[in-house]
Amino acid sequence: MTSLKLGMPINYAGDFRETINNLADFEKAGVQRITVPEAYSFDAVSQLGYIAAKTETMELQTGILPMYSRTPTNLAMTAAGMDYISGGRFVLGIGASGPQVVEGFHGVKYDYPLGRAREHADICRQVWRREKVNYQGKHYTLPLDVEHGGSGLGKSLKIINHPIRERIPMLLAAIGPKNTELAAEKFEEFQPILFNPEQIDAAFGESLAAGRAKRDPELGELGIVVQSTARISDDADEIHRAKELVRHHAALYIGGMGARGKNFYNQLAIRYGYADEAKLIQDLYLDGKKAEAAAAVPDDLVDSMSLIGSKSHVAERVDAFRQAGVTCILVSSTASSHAERVTETEQLRDIFGG
Repeated sequence: MTSLKLGMPINYAGDFRETINNLADFEKAGVQRITVPEAYSFDAVSQLGYIAAKTETMELQTGILPMYSRTPTNLAMTAAGMDYISGGRFVLGIGASGPQVVEGFHGVKYDYPLGRAREHADICRQVWRREKVNYQGKHYTLPLDVEHGGSGLGKSLKIINHPIRERIPMLLAAIGPKNTELAAEKFEEFQPILFNPEQIDAAFGESLAAGRAKRDPELGELGIVVQSTARISDDADEIHRAKELVRHHAALYIGGMGARGKNFYNQLAIRYGYADEAKLIQDLYLDGKKAEAAAAVPDDLVDSMSLIGSKSHVAERVDAFRQAGVTCILVSSTASSHAERVTETEQLRDIFGG
């Protein structure tokens, strides 16, 4: 049976100090991993540093650091520092983000996401092994020589401090076929979005198999990390409210994240078997009809992606995620109070088998 970790994402909004002070309750209740997003909000690293001081056992994952906004060695230094201050609890989650953020907010050209992710993984591991960094890739040359635009004065250096682990777990956020294959080949973990466990083979099976065939055995089995909305309840209104949140979230991505003909999430819905629905959701959303777009998200897709309903139904859904090979679910509870969310976390811990 696949071991399944219970995780929890931290939201952008709200009182950060209050949220983190409440983390101790969730840690006691069974949360094994916390993840902090970045996008174009506050940086995730400073927040995770604060969280490291306030927690004792839970893993700390970036979710997700855009790899274009930091050099590979800067990511490696950051990960080594976070791993050090947390006592070996850090997971480096990276991803390509998208041109809207990378070019719009960072002013950096969005190009070759696949090749850059591969080279990031190689360089980070070289740094953590305390080797003198020497790398000649297509996108990164270390040291930067005259041929590649440098002064010729660059020196091959190794990180000064000794990382406490020479292999800090790396996670790649991906949904496209080639990025998924790369995650299965080169990374400890793979994190897709809008995950439908019943459709893992249709959406990702071929890519995962191709990547695993080239995987270094030293990496161990590929971990799969997903996010899901949870509400354990027999109350019809509570269930409806939670599912509406899932609908609107799915419509935002399937309909609004990207342009017509260039929306990775829309393509994912098509791979799940919802071609007509994906087109309708996108057309409605891009026409400004967001409520109608959310209403067009299929009921079975909402149910498959979430952990919403009676305790027995949620247990069935958790088992479906486990059968799909998921190793960590980052759960967002829709319960209205802190006390209810802690209680729900305890119920989920029992269902997960923690």
